[in-house]
Amino acid sequence: MTERVKEILSWYSSDNPGTLTNLARLLNHGRLAGTGRLVILPVDQGFEHGPARSFGPNPPAYDPRYHFELAIEAGCNAYAAPLGFLEAGAREYAGEIPLILKLNDHDVLYDEEDPNQALTASVADALRLGCVAIGFTIYPGSAHRLEMYSQIRACAEEAKRHGLAVVIWSYPRGSGLSQQGQTAIDVVGYAAHIAAQLGAHIIKVKLPTAYIEQEAARKVYEAQKIPIETLADRVRHVVDCAFKGRRIVIFSGGAFETEEKLLEEIRAIREGGGFGSIIGRNSFQRPKPEAVRLLHKIMDIYAS
Repeated sequence: MTERVKEILSWYSSDNPGTLTNLARLLNHGRLAGTGRLVILPVDQGFEHGPARSFGPNPPAYDPRYHFELAIEAGCNAYAAPLGFLEAGAREYAGEIPLILKLNDHDVLYDEEDPNQALTASVADALRLGCVAIGFTIYPGSAHRLEMYSQIRACAEEAKRHGLAVVIWSYPRGSGLSQQGQTAIDVVGYAAHIAAQLGAHIIKVKLPTAYIEQEAARKVYEAQKIPIETLADRVRHVVDCAFKGRRIVIFSGGAFETEEKLLEEIRAIREGGGFGSIIGRNSFQRPKPEAVRLLHKIMDIYAS
């Protein structure tokens, strides 16, 4: 156990030994083991965006086993997915990669101004499949946000009681926000803080822009001269919003983009003190050899 991992575990002193052990399993697995950095492969996009949009660019990815193999070959810290994908490979790849079960999901077949998430799995499912953690999405800014907050509070309580860690995808969206406001620096920082207050061990947010959505927040950013000009500045601020960096904050890889742009973002995350990335479409939409090479480049940046 490295000193860095021991330090991170010390931030979660209210948790039981089982939860701390599973957090340690995440932090001590793969090519970044012991560094305190994380690269996780998430594959909930088939449910969230549709199978053709997600896997059409790389047809082998329609097979759930493909993603287990990609995460293992690349040396990721963990693999996160909904119930069906994990059930399709958890036995075959048992013990080879830490698993995170996504407990709720949302589809795009119905165009709605205020999205919600359905509970699609349980803590019992996560235990049955040998997972180290549960994953859960909340939508700050949606009219349904309070329902989601209540759901994750109950799920997190049960998960922690059984020794599982909690990962929250905190994605601002809904009628309370403008389109630009979904990735505004004040909103993303707020979303990270909400997830920390709801008991997340690991918080996943999108990379923030320099736009400020709330006028009341703008006054504070300007009066206090909070640095938000560069992406590294904004990453640093979001990490500060999650208990001054005493909660693990990782950043979404987002839609498919060029390797150069993605690696530039990774360098900014590292420079800003972010804990890592959760890279889905930018990995599994590439052919596997290319994806493994790219993930290794990302991990090398975080390890440097």
